[in-house]
Amino acid sequence: MVHQTALSRYGGWLPKSRKIHKAFIDEQVKRAKLRPVRNVEELEPSVAAFKNAIDSDPVMKSLMTKIFEQVSPENLIPDFDSLVTMMNNVIGEAPKFQILPGLESEPIGVPMYLLFDLLSNTGAAYDLFRMPAFNIALKNVLDAWGEYLTTDASNSTLTDKPEGWFGKIALKSLEDGRGDFNSTYITPDPEAVNRGYQSWDEFFTRKLQPNVRPIDDPLNNCLIHSACESTPYRIPSPSESVKAHDQFWLKGQPYSLWDMFNFGPGHNDERQFYVEKFVGGKVYQAFLSPQDYHRWHSPVNGTIVKTFTLPGTYYAVLPDNGAEPDDPSLEERDPHGALIRSQAWLTMNAARAIIFIEADNPDIGLLCFIGVGMAEVSTCDVTVKDQQQVKIGDELGMFHFGGSSHALIFGPHVNITFFDDVVIDQHLWVNSIIAGVEPRK
Repeated sequence: MVHQTALSRYGGWLPKSRKIHKAFIDEQVKRAKLRPVRNVEELEPSVAAFKNAIDSDPVMKSLMTKIFEQVSPENLIPDFDSLVTMMNNVIGEAPKFQILPGLESEPIGVPMYLLFDLLSNTGAAYDLFRMPAFNIALKNVLDAWGEYLTTDASNSTLTDKPEGWFGKIALKSLEDGRGDFNSTYITPDPEAVNRGYQSWDEFFTRKLQPNVRPIDDPLNNCLIHSACESTPYRIPSPSESVKAHDQFWLKGQPYSLWDMFNFGPGHNDERQFYVEKFVGGKVYQAFLSPQDYHRWHSPVNGTIVKTFTLPGTYYAVLPDNGAEPDDPSLEERDPHGALIRSQAWLTMNAARAIIFIEADNPDIGLLCFIGVGMAEVSTCDVTVKDQQQVKIGDELGMFHFGGSSHALIFGPHVNITFFDDVVIDQHLWVNSIIAGVEPRK
């Protein structure tokens, strides 16, 4: 059975209200003007190191300057120094709700992403945001923020105030299509305003209550279950097949296995081995909202074969001309949200975790789960070990903070059919049945 709800294509990433979106950026610009950083000593160490890395490298500095020359006129961030000041402000706080008098508030679940969103959709950013030196420096900033979000101080937004995550409107966004919060998630102290979560990270990686995401027909090894609470982005057609190498920058963003399985130096033989296993197969992809449950579940009964955690980009996207005419959430050519439109490309470029599972059903055989860290998510945390047996719904790992995407890859021998009620932009519960597999011909 598929458990689904209708959510926005950019749900949780971009505020639905453009006024609220603008209010958040306006607030950040105002704060940066009121308290501009006059020297790097005033910055948090990781942000200071990030600024120094850009300023001391002629190529990176030139590209950063070009970003602000190329960015859409809708951009409100005036220059790199202002961006750095805003980054410095963001990493000292936990995400909260943006409030406008007379309007409903909305979550700003990925505040750093909103700073980078329009900047990333430029040719110069495509070059800069893929550079290893840039991503190493940026990862240190995200790691410092992630460390703060594990502290007691980070639960300051886990309140029932209007900007808090347990306020009336915020709680509605967490429960919409997902179920009553206390009944759905394990809460250390259900009666406390913050539900007993000691940090933002503990709240974000919250576990589900037993049986709230039922596993229908758990002994049927011919069924594929949703590995994440997520919204389908790419559902393969019967005629589609993934290639070993493909030009993934083209319109449509075809997947390229060689790039998806970039295990790093010294792993080319292993890389080639896994590429050959999946050439001609199919890729299913879906993304998670910041309000979603962020742990990964096994889609099948089987055995963990091998796991990898790969570094990559955080805010790099494939620059485009904005939203397509059929975009359900944005007006045509709106430049916002390129990261969401680049999800297939991100499986080959972003920081990610790769888990190979040998299904108990030989008609499925080896399949691959990829957890893709998008934007704020700098940690893909694998919790299973090689040769560990897993059942449908068992935890594989989790994302720490932000939003994210995931993919399932099936080999060419798998006669798989995705069910009609699995629909692009239609939110699914984790453990939902999404596809069936028939015996090999």
